[in-house]
Amino acid sequence: MCELIHCSCGYKYKKGVVYGLEFFFDNYSLFPPIFKFKSIRSLFNKFLSFLSISSLFIAIIAFLLPYFAFLLYEVKLNFQLLIASFLIIFAIYNINKLTDLEEDSVNVPERAGFIEKNKHFVAGTTIVSFIAALYLSFLQKPLSVFVILFPFFMGIIYSIKISSFRLKDITGIKNIVVALSWAVLGAFIPLTVSFRGYILMILIFYFFFIKCFINTVVFDVRDIEGDKMSGVRTIPVFFGRRNSKNLLLGLNSTLLIWLALSYAMGFFRQYVLVLIFCIFYGYWYILYFCKEGLKVGNSFDLFVDGEWIVIALISTAFAFI
Repeated sequence: MCELIHCSCGYKYKKGVVYGLEFFFDNYSLFPPIFKFKSIRSLFNKFLSFLSISSLFIAIIAFLLPYFAFLLYEVKLNFQLLIASFLIIFAIYNINKLTDLEEDSVNVPERAGFIEKNKHFVAGTTIVSFIAALYLSFLQKPLSVFVILFPFFMGIIYSIKISSFRLKDITGIKNIVVALSWAVLGAFIPLTVSFRGYILMILIFYFFFIKCFINTVVFDVRDIEGDKMSGVRTIPVFFGRRNSKNLLLGLNSTLLIWLALSYAMGFFRQYVLVLIFCIFYGYWYILYFCKEGLKVGNSFDLFVDGEWIVIALISTAFAFI
């Protein structure tokens, strides 16, 4: 039996069981720091920062984006190919971080410091991930090796400087290359399992390309100051923040036409609410993250690339309806 005790705030409680929210807040200091909100938020921020810095977060997105494509195509999920997608993007983004230390030292100094300190480990995991991605894709579907290799070689071309030239130094080309890599990965991996027709392929490819192009430009808006200092002429550097925002809003609006056309042809009706959410969520983060003077932290990756986590969760629920 627990002993009944009267506390100073007037509430009765049994030892170990509190009755009344006032007692909880009045005696907040009794709880270990780890259970305090600020400590939990700090731990979450550190965890999110680690996922972003280590390329694990973007690799998770590389698993979820083609996962959503499998659902849109109505093709049976192939988790081996999804893992291969995870590994190849993990390798590509590590290569990019290794070659972008100068820009990152201004834009994201925390990431630059981590990569600089762990160069050999990052390089080693990149090689292992690349080999494992090829191995898994070849074992499952040899044709998928070409799909897996496409973003890798585009990533190499995008990241590595040949003489004094890098593809990423051409205004807009970098965004096209990155969006193209993601769109090919997302739209074509399910087709190596089961081909569902050219019209459906074009529709899904366009959707992923526009979404990923918008995302890359939004990230360039975040990095605008560092890119100016490094002489990198991105779309926001060249056109300015406001014009870039208007461009992205226009591109996102084409997805409304795309959705209406797709629905009229009988495609994606099971996931139409998911796609509507995706389009309007795109409007939100374009308007929010293109604001002048906005300071962003770890939440940036979570809210922009992290939309695919929400999309995957919602679409999974709709898949069982």
